[in-house]
Amino acid sequence: MAVEKICVVVVSGTRERLQMAAMVASVAAVSGIEVTIFLSMNAVPYFVKGASADPPNEGAFGDLVVKKKAPDFKTLFRQAVELGDAKILPCSMALDVAGIEADTLEPYLGEPTGLTSFLDTTRDAQVWTF
Repeated sequence: MAVEKICVVVVSGTRERLQMAAMVASVAAVSGIEVTIFLSMNAVPYFVKGASADPPNEGAFGDLVVKKKAPDFKTLFRQAVELGDAKILPCSMALDVAGIEADTLEPYLGEPTGLTSFLDTTRDAQVWTF
């Protein structure tokens, strides 16, 4: 059975997990798979306009990603939206808790969404968590 839809939950604020989530989302989106990304908790602050895209590494591989100049996670997420069928939805509760206003987020993000609404989109989808 071919995958038609995936949902990616991103809660980590570490380079390797953000990078892998972005790679999964962008490759799936440009391959014609419908992708919905739910950004929450520690991932959200990296998507404020002008925020540093320099998260901490979990291990040595994070250093290699930088050293080898792999496309960074923000670029890959943006490309998933621009080149494929991807939506990136910031968690409304995470924004409230962190005191982040929706209009300060990167322009390629969708409207803030609650977990209940996001869970409704996961029907008949593979769900990946990072």
